[in-house]
Amino acid sequence: MTSAVTISLNVNGERIEADVPPRLNLSDFLRDHLKLTGTHVGCEHGVCGACTVRVNGEIVRGCLMLAVQCDGAKVETIEGLSDSGEVADLQAALQS
Repeated sequence: MTSAVTISLNVNGERIEADVPPRLNLSDFLRDHLKLTGTHVGCEHGVCGACTVRVNGEIVRGCLMLAVQCDGAKVETIEGLSDSGEVADLQAALQS
């Protein structure tokens, strides 16, 4: 049995500390643990782009990245972009 790993990261400007399973992908962490449901899981192969987020300014597919890989990182989701007013219309379209 693998024990949880403690990670610390910045998500949409908020400092987060969490204990996560080593194999938990980033998109599931965002959705299930942080309730940031704007990050969707579609194909689970990194092709569809529904799980796209920014990690340290780089565009990544959340379904292909492990949450533990984001320890110490800055993560931006669609919710964070919407809070800044950048993509309010896009967020509304994705959540409908």
